Amino acid sequence: MEQESIAMEVVNPQAAGIDIGSRSHWVAVGQSEQDVREYGVFNQDLFDMADWLEKKGIKTVSMESTGTYWQNLYAVLISKGFDVILCNGKFTKNIKGKKTDIKECQWIQKLHTLGLLSGSFLPEGKTEELRTYCRHRANLLHSAASASKKMQKYLRLLNLRLDVVVRDICGLTGLLIIRAICEGETDPQKLASLRHGNCRKSEEEIAKALQSNGRKDYHFALQQELETYDQTQQKIARCDIETEKMLDEIIQSDDNKRQHHLNPKPHKRVNKNTHKDVDLNLKSYQLFEDTDLSAIEGVNFSTVLYLMSEVGPEGIRKFKTAKHFASWLRLAPNNKVSGGKVLSSKVPKGSNRLKIALRNAANAIGNLKESTPLRDFFKRISFRKGRVSAISAPARKLAVIIWNMVVKETPYINPEGYLFLDQKRKLGLVKRIKKQIDKFGLTEDDLGLKTADI
Repeated sequence: MEQESIAMEVVNPQAAGIDIGSRSHWVAVGQSEQDVREYGVFNQDLFDMADWLEKKGIKTVSMESTGTYWQNLYAVLISKGFDVILCNGKFTKNIKGKKTDIKECQWIQKLHTLGLLSGSFLPEGKTEELRTYCRHRANLLHSAASASKKMQKYLRLLNLRLDVVVRDICGLTGLLIIRAICEGETDPQKLASLRHGNCRKSEEEIAKALQSNGRKDYHFALQQELETYDQTQQKIARCDIETEKMLDEIIQSDDNKRQHHLNPKPHKRVNKNTHKDVDLNLKSYQLFEDTDLSAIEGVNFSTVLYLMSEVGPEGIRKFKTAKHFASWLRLAPNNKVSGGKVLSSKVPKGSNRLKIALRNAANAIGNLKESTPLRDFFKRISFRKGRVSAISAPARKLAVIIWNMVVKETPYINPEGYLFLDQKRKLGLVKRIKKQIDKFGLTEDDLGLKTADI
């Protein structure tokens, strides 16, 4: 009896596979030994590789996303007109037998020829540049937070318990006092007189916490950390300027984006780490072309900025449906079914900056005091499954809402209305006034609100 064989259909006949390395790249255009070559990582080596692929008649190339080593090669191949697919390493790691660089690139080439590899999401050029600025700024914020913790440590070693009497040692009151300490001031009363008017503690309470033990080594270390903190803040300010330039460049290059304008409105609460002197509300409205993402409760400027830099207005349209977008963010459960039975429905592991931003927004929704549809949804999930699941579920719902707003141009409508910070203060003031009127039984005549008859 003759043995039957099943041949798989060749999807990409002119395909190559590249095994990315830190010192060299291995390229395969076929399954024989003469179809494999090794190239270095220098710029001339990358162009020589592209020339060799052109001579071999290659049209499409597949490579693994190994660290950051692939980026320069990817840019060179794209500039030469190749169709480059960047795939996740988990799709190519199941190679049979001993693993070598030659077998790895040949295995990638075989999988790509048969059409078994899918490309990873990559943002377009301008969005990638904006992403670099935003990620660098996030790293600078971590450095500033680290310097802040070290300043607090040396203040505690100096027996200056500034962290007890102020909420944030890097706030208005804290920085003024720290700068005075680094300049040599030791009088607790003079240090306490630098208290800002919004500080809850009195000067007497602050003065009690600022009696130093006079250690010179800790004082020197505190000075060094303050200098580091100031330098980091200057870098963050310069990074904000470059980010604004990048946003303006993207918006001004498109007439459709440039023509949109959003009137000033009450802003949501802004913390000290938000971009300074950059109207992110207007920039996001123009970038996403008449889409007001800040209308969603819980979504702040940080969330919008991560959406602009990690995905971008064109990148989010690459996802066919909102479910694809939520699945890419790893916010949707990965259902595994066999024999009609659900084996697992856990959310896949892994995270990115946009997912973290959406989870933070969902957590903020759960902390809202006023009732909104998303907040009520958060409370229902929290009661049934706990806080962790209650953060993931609204984060997925936010991703679906954002996709529909940007791609389908569907405005977000909250039937109960969302109140911004200034509106909340006004409503609270009105409630307190009504309560006082009811308490003392005041009438229109007592308040002088009765109008004269005409």
